[in-house]
Amino acid sequence: MPTHESPNNQIQRPVLQFKILDPRASVPAYQSAGAAGLDLAVCFPADSPQERMLNPGDIFLAPTGLAVAIAPGFEGQVRPRSGLSVKFGIGVPNSPGTIDSDYRGELKVALINLSQQPYTLTHGTRMAQLVIAPVAMAQVVVVSELDSTVRGSGGFGSTGFAAPTGAMAESKPQPQSKTI
Repeated sequence: MPTHESPNNQIQRPVLQFKILDPRASVPAYQSAGAAGLDLAVCFPADSPQERMLNPGDIFLAPTGLAVAIAPGFEGQVRPRSGLSVKFGIGVPNSPGTIDSDYRGELKVALINLSQQPYTLTHGTRMAQLVIAPVAMAQVVVVSELDSTVRGSGGFGSTGFAAPTGAMAESKPQPQSKTI
């Protein structure tokens, strides 16, 4: 199976540092050998209620009790956990939420209840996952015109909605050429 390796044949594993702000916080962990994300758990402060009811449509900023330092050149992507999403309708409204490498405040997760039923979020619930991904910093250039493409300015469904089938799914646009 191919892997993403650096020039010296080492898989890139950026260092991820966590500062524990609340002694009851759970340090994020991968739950399986092939997991892409580290699970993030709710950490309600000890002097506050240990659960929060999320009514349908509610958005709540859930604390983790942790601060994080992400290596330069990487970002943290906060994503919903599939089980909470499918079983209870709990998601991340700005998914994926981005944690910049220079952010040092408490890691909090915006959660939304997209179901028709209330959901009780309790201390220690694994509520989201954190995926660490490389980031490319773009060079911004202002131009008077952009190059043209076949698609042009078409967007928001302009390429259709149905999945291609048969030979159409396997074909790729070929450049036009003249035979002499």
